Amino acid sequence: MILAAVACIVLVLWVMGNASRDPYVQATRMLNGDADHGGQVFRINCAGCHGIAAQGLVGPNLHGVADRRSDPSLIHQVVSGATPPMPRFEVEPQTMADLLAYLKSLE
Repeated sequence: MILAAVACIVLVLWVMGNASRDPYVQATRMLNGDADHGGQVFRINCAGCHGIAAQGLVGPNLHGVADRRSDPSLIHQVVSGATPPMPRFEVEPQTMADLLAYLKSLE
């Protein structure tokens, strides 16, 4: 059991370390995001689970999420849908940068 837990921790650290070198993550982080457009993207695609004000419903409350998770981690979570039942959400880097700017605006 302990060996499985250690293996999971190592795997998570490896994935997160590689996420920052991902070309999509790098392209997204080089762009200036528009929080207003990101809010529109959020309301259309994410509010059904996270709530219209990101207060949490099926998905968690996202206020302060940018303080708890790094940009690469947030981007990876959104595009991979790594935590079921969250679906994969694949968009061009500018839209992801906009969504990231919106998430950073949530206090």
